[in-house]
Amino acid sequence: MAMATTLTNSSTTVSDIGSAGSCSARPQGSLAGLLFCVLLTVVVLFLLNKLFMPKYMSGIYEGALVAEYYASEKNHQLLIVGDCEAYENISPITLWEEYGITSYIRGSAQQLTWQSYYLLEDAFRYEKPQTVIFSVLAMKYGAPQSEAYNRLTLDGMRLSSTKIEAIKASMTQGESLISYLFPLFRYHDRWQELSWDDVRYLFKRRGVSHNGFMMRCDSKPLGTLPTPPKLGDYALSDNCWAYLDKMRELCAEHGAELILIKAPVPYPHWYPEWDAQVSDYAAAHGLLYLNALNELDTIGIDFTYDTYDGGLHLNLFGAEKFSIYLGSILSERGLPDLRHDEEINAIWAEKAQEYAAMKDAQLAELENTGRVATLTK
Repeated sequence: MAMATTLTNSSTTVSDIGSAGSCSARPQGSLAGLLFCVLLTVVVLFLLNKLFMPKYMSGIYEGALVAEYYASEKNHQLLIVGDCEAYENISPITLWEEYGITSYIRGSAQQLTWQSYYLLEDAFRYEKPQTVIFSVLAMKYGAPQSEAYNRLTLDGMRLSSTKIEAIKASMTQGESLISYLFPLFRYHDRWQELSWDDVRYLFKRRGVSHNGFMMRCDSKPLGTLPTPPKLGDYALSDNCWAYLDKMRELCAEHGAELILIKAPVPYPHWYPEWDAQVSDYAAAHGLLYLNALNELDTIGIDFTYDTYDGGLHLNLFGAEKFSIYLGSILSERGLPDLRHDEEINAIWAEKAQEYAAMKDAQLAELENTGRVATLTK
């Protein structure tokens, strides 16, 4: 009705002042109305996209990891990319407290090698780390696995040409680029699941990690692992090697050292044939490859206490042990101790306080109820 009134008034005005030679009122009014409608549509679609996107504040907390990076300060000496073997097994707070190394883990659940590459490319838009670590377990997958895991990585990336390429490389059969660029097309049927959390966390969410590390203080001893099946072909995928090449070249372009690691957890099984291929690649390209499974005694991992889920992931205490081991190597390779820098020290002192508070909360919960409940800040 407002638009109709505007158009009517514009027509009358033109008739009245036609003798003065002015005929601009109608097109100006129409253009303003059109621009208002376009702007209103964009705002409404933006808000609906935000509303219907899962918030990952009441479960599957890993889904919040990728987006959380953008709120961090962008002056990390070390960036780590990879799947749960990165974000559950390495503690950036320990690296800071023991060695003065600033770091961030750009991890996500079942992060694939090409996704690690694009997340790293994305990170280089914001900062220039001296060292990059890639968790090599992802190389067991040579093709996209599932939309559900894709979403946990890709939905949290900011819109850019890098994100678009990551989507194209990751889509499984039946997925569409448009559903990633406009998530409302994918999540519109969540209307029945919408809760107060979807409104409460529309623009800002609670933190789920400590610079990318997800903390668990509970313990579940390593039991009997299943016998790993024999594979028909132990060759790692050409697709993975191609993206590892791209990752290596990207690091070289930005002056960062690339280090390959296999975390010190026995399951999923890391076949000797895979290990040999990664070792040969590292040797051929002058890269450091650390298979921490070969250093369990040196690290001090005790799978009676240092895992929270029977050996798939380390708990806080195992992650701290591994981080102390890793930090000593990084220091020897030239990453300087920044604890003397007052500004950086102040930032990380606050991070350490949050870390200690969650640790205390989880330990209290274990004592009182036997289970961990505090998984967000």
